[in-house]
Amino acid sequence: MRLKLAATAAIALTAMPMAAFADGEVNIYSYRQAYLLEPLLNAFEKETGIESNVVFAKQGLAERLDREGRNSPADVVMTVDISRIDELVERNLLQGITDNEILNKNIPENLRHPDGQWFALTTRGRLIYTSKDRVEEGAITTYEDLADSKWDNRICTRSGKHPYNIALISSMIAHHGEADTEKWLAGVKDNLARKPQGGDRDQIKAIAAGVCDVAIGNSYYYGNMLQDENEREAAETVRLVFPNADGRGTHINISSIALTKSAPNKDNAIKLMEFLSSAEAQRIYAEANAEYPANPNVKPVGMVAEWGEINPDSISLQEIADNRNAAVKLVDRVDFDGE
Repeated sequence: MRLKLAATAAIALTAMPMAAFADGEVNIYSYRQAYLLEPLLNAFEKETGIESNVVFAKQGLAERLDREGRNSPADVVMTVDISRIDELVERNLLQGITDNEILNKNIPENLRHPDGQWFALTTRGRLIYTSKDRVEEGAITTYEDLADSKWDNRICTRSGKHPYNIALISSMIAHHGEADTEKWLAGVKDNLARKPQGGDRDQIKAIAAGVCDVAIGNSYYYGNMLQDENEREAAETVRLVFPNADGRGTHINISSIALTKSAPNKDNAIKLMEFLSSAEAQRIYAEANAEYPANPNVKPVGMVAEWGEINPDSISLQEIADNRNAAVKLVDRVDFDGE
């Protein structure tokens, strides 16, 4: 596997040489980190003999694909969050795969685009973290509970405009409609202990420091902190709550893969997509980042399995993507970030 590390700025992507890619292999543009992909792509090469070339970036891949057009060397794009992959759909940068028996068998319908323009590879729950010392177990069980005044001045979260929170708000719109979701969001804002800030790990650290008692965050951040000796102590002060587990299920988001419209090595790209949906690859990929396999025939292992089974919300992720603009407007309307 040949790796190409791109800077975060979109302009840096422009400067990356096309000579890094070779015909007859598979070329990947990725928002996922190198350590997550390396074991997967090594296993893929061992099984198929197909080598992988990868450009990693934190932003700017959609712009690069748009600029390169049909001359792009990229065969597939690997992303996190439904909004990022949906942006590629909206820009008409992808092509659908509708009749692939392997992909359609391995990836459930609600975890793939209706026209096969993207397929989820792993999922993560948007969970509630609570203080083990200051919040009784079972005191909060749903996303709706976050707006209850009993949590006044006790909740922390990252920016409401972050894609992970936008996706959660989009799911609330799907279940409750815009008007009720706006009331809920205003209620959550009223309960904040501080202005939204930081990332999901910072919310766990805020609970450990006594800044707040309840927070919102993705499941894998907790798992990654438990494996980091510098952050384990903070993580051990919180418990995970899987919201709405006894009802509609916990909101999930995805990491995904998609075939680009230009794909010069289409056959190899599809072989890669099929491999990544397989049991072997799903176990490797999910375990590497404390996530859940998208393939329902593959069970979580290790630490994630110890958390217990997740009951995921079965709503189509495409519906969540379709509600994104409405969710962004609600965040602005209630001035959730206090700007």
